Amino acid sequence: RGYLTTESQKNALISVKDDIYSFGIVLLEIVCCRSKLKFNVPKTDEIILSEWVYMCFVASELYKLVEDEEVDLTTLERLVKVGLWCIQDDPGLRPSIKDVILMLEGTMDIPVLPSPAPSS
Repeated sequence: RGYLTTESQKNALISVKDDIYSFGIVLLEIVCCRSKLKFNVPKTDEIILSEWVYMCFVASELYKLVEDEEVDLTTLERLVKVGLWCIQDDPGLRPSIKDVILMLEGTMDIPVLPSPAPSS
């Protein structure tokens, strides 16, 4: 699906929330150093980036996202949470860009993610 949301693929009007979705995908790609889809992975549940990130987040295994890189886990968790909020299936749940910036800066608390995992 590239960086398009489900609603934009159904010929609905493109909105700011579509841009938030795209930003979330790019953020997760940067954090994980991989593209949205990756086929040469050891497990099939790692093919779709957003699903793999969510599984690692729920299992408290964020270290898997960065392989052998040394990173600040607090910052990693913040980036992952913001990315997952941005790619929620329901556009109404996606944050505004202002809130995204505040969450990334650490000046706004990041709400608990809803269940189930977002799919993309």
